[in-house]
Amino acid sequence: MRRPPRIFELHKSPLRDNSYFELIESPEIQNMYSLNLPVSAIRTKIRQEFERHRYVNQLPVVDVLVAKSNSEYQETLNYWKQLSHVMKYFRVEEGPTVKLPKNFMSGFLEGRN
Repeated sequence: MRRPPRIFELHKSPLRDNSYFELIESPEIQNMYSLNLPVSAIRTKIRQEFERHRYVNQLPVVDVLVAKSNSEYQETLNYWKQLSHVMKYFRVEEGPTVKLPKNFMSGFLEGRN
């Protein structure tokens, strides 16, 4: 199977080169946004975001993912995001093990309406 050229561009960029991005940019992101998270947690989350789309093969989808990842990278390092935008990646309620409330009222009382 032939890979599209846009994937190669992303592989060459510092965004895809996880070792570079994790070593250089993770401490900078932690300091810029004053995160109370260890650098290792930030590195793990960056890797998880890449692994989430590991098996995407459709060209239009890959193009959209490349564009989104580049914009996320630039917005984060240019400090165009607020703390809540960065912390949305670390929300516990979006994890796969979190159960949905049984009914509306219990979800409302938990703050998950």
